[in-house]
Amino acid sequence: MMKSPTILGVGGVYIERRGRLAGAFVPAASNPGTMREAVGGAVFNALRCAVRRGISGSLLSVRGGDVPADTVSRAVAAAGIADLSVVFLDRTTPSNTTIIDGDGALIVGLADMALYDLALAKQIRRAKVREAISTADAVLCDANLPPMALERLVTLAAGKPVFALAVSPSKAARLTLVFEFLAMAFMNRHDAGALTGADVDADERGIVDGLRRAGLKSGAVTAGDGPVLGFDETDAFSILPPKKVTDGAADALAGATVAALLRGLTLRAALRDGVAAAMLAIESAGLAPVLTAADFADALALVPEPQELA
Repeated sequence: MMKSPTILGVGGVYIERRGRLAGAFVPAASNPGTMREAVGGAVFNALRCAVRRGISGSLLSVRGGDVPADTVSRAVAAAGIADLSVVFLDRTTPSNTTIIDGDGALIVGLADMALYDLALAKQIRRAKVREAISTADAVLCDANLPPMALERLVTLAAGKPVFALAVSPSKAARLTLVFEFLAMAFMNRHDAGALTGADVDADERGIVDGLRRAGLKSGAVTAGDGPVLGFDETDAFSILPPKKVTDGAADALAGATVAALLRGLTLRAALRDGVAAAMLAIESAGLAPVLTAADFADALALVPEPQELA
């Protein structure tokens, strides 16, 4: 039996709290609604999707010594991912809280993630982590890593493909320091705008050209219900997703795309896999879809073939 490719994920795994208003938003007032809690994080969401597509995964992150840390630990174990994370007993586990209106539009978000900036760079120096990098077939990271950690990571992973997730416009700029070392980066149009200075509504070719000029060799750019852009050094194309690609769905897209690339698929075929996974993520109650073979095949059949960019 052929050995599964292995990925080391490095970055954010934290408590994701999502509040949804029952009605119209009223500023400076208590608004009725519901609050749900799950374990999320860009690299974690993407990694468990890759694992569900047949990849073996391990994860390096940091968390506090509180009750939410136990919740995170159980979620990583339940995903079948080897946990290399470090616990800081005197710290609070990172969290991300978002409030959306009844239509799903974001009202406000609060990211309590100072622990990543404080501690992740030092952890990458650990012998256990260096060993994990050396034995992995690829590395998947997100921009929750501070700049020093990103630079250290790509240095240790020299010769291996490193895939990155932009996370947010404010953090995406960190990736520019290591663009030339990345096999591929995943982002949305807002992230791409922050990286290139382009307007979020810029034409597709302009977005791709801007990212190439910035030094990125290959990337995928989502746009909600707009086309997903894919490019490498010789090709640029778009795929119109049958359903809107947002939030955790974009993480699923990244994980499934990376899994497909490590199995030897072309970028065009791999990104179709990613769009199929994103469709299933949107339909899923959790932050990562189950991805049974039958469901995945059905979803993939709905994904149109890539179209050449004009």
